[in-house]
Amino acid sequence: MLSLRLARGAGPSVLLRRALVTVAAAGASFLLLSALGFASGHPDGSQDAVGRLLWCLVPLAATVQLAVAVGRADPSTGPGPGFAAAGVGPARAALLAAVSMSAACALGGVLALLVFLHLRGDLGGSWLDWAGSGSAGRQLGGGRSLPLAGTVTLLAVVPVVVGAACAAALWPRQPRAVHQPVRGPRGARRPAAPARPTVVTGPVAPRPHQATSGLPWGIALTAAGLALQAYASGNAPPLPDALLAVPGRHGGNPPGVVGGWALAALGLVLAGPGLTHLCGRLLAVGRPGVLRLLAGRMLQQEAGLIGRPVGALCALAAAGFTVLELYGRASGPSGAHAFGPLTGLGAALVTLCAAATALTAVVEARIARERTTAALVRLGAPARLLRGAAALRTTALLALLVPLVWVVAHLTAMPFHR
Repeated sequence: MLSLRLARGAGPSVLLRRALVTVAAAGASFLLLSALGFASGHPDGSQDAVGRLLWCLVPLAATVQLAVAVGRADPSTGPGPGFAAAGVGPARAALLAAVSMSAACALGGVLALLVFLHLRGDLGGSWLDWAGSGSAGRQLGGGRSLPLAGTVTLLAVVPVVVGAACAAALWPRQPRAVHQPVRGPRGARRPAAPARPTVVTGPVAPRPHQATSGLPWGIALTAAGLALQAYASGNAPPLPDALLAVPGRHGGNPPGVVGGWALAALGLVLAGPGLTHLCGRLLAVGRPGVLRLLAGRMLQQEAGLIGRPVGALCALAAAGFTVLELYGRASGPSGAHAFGPLTGLGAALVTLCAAATALTAVVEARIARERTTAALVRLGAPARLLRGAAALRTTALLALLVPLVWVVAHLTAMPFHR
């Protein structure tokens, strides 16, 4: 009830972000229901049904990332004096944000169920050409009854996973107490009394020196993923009738290639904060001027906040370039027809979630540096300097990440061109 009251009093931007979470949850739930419908309509194709269900993990992960970013940036569920007066502490605020995101995802699941039943023909005819031609009935298991337990379970997956992820990410935690020895009256060293721990709420951006800790792991995972997919790939062309057909064996879905792609994408996401921090250090190297110093320091400070969304965008761009390259070489001019409606829906959903998460992180970073910006303005910094620093940060990130994405994409597609 409290989350609903807070939603009523939220601003337009907050409601827009929650609507995006609802749309993303609806798309992920629809894909899960599509896998269930295909399994019910094709009892003999258990392997294809399991493959469809596994491919739904990618949109589900994108939806969870978006929900966590929206829950973190939502001012109506954050800790504050009003919440403390009402007895809502940091832990309850985290639970409130998790419940709010779960409610938005549950609404998306209901919408997905209605659309799914409509496309199957259970609620009457459909005005969509894809549904009217009978393709939807074949892909979604039209004419077959759906298991009630499986439907309810799949509809509950997105709200439960999103709620658990938001609660874990926003749960208050205590920073490590630093013990500094002090010198006694006779010159002997003795440990000082530990300071009273302060509770930090929410996933506050890591310190600049902590943002680079994931860079070696990200590089290692990316290299391992590229090596794995190069070892497991074959030289067979893609199969247009397979689900997101990629070259290789096992019905167009080789486990080694898919696992290698997943490892490479995870490595890019983990390396995002380190790459952003490295970009900031390169901007401020040497004897920089005011513009380069301001842009570089801001990038280093915000690396832990915007790094992972930027890494997710890099992984998405590399995957999109690789898929288009493979389909264009293997299928020729008719390669566009190899992407079915469900594949297009999954790709559009992942793209929407990645872009919305990056924009949410940028807005949150802008809000976090409002005090710094106000201090610079009071010191007489012109607005042109601040705009130039923002443009320089964007240009530097693009100059560093675009060649990296191009190299990863070409290394991913290279084994299939043998």
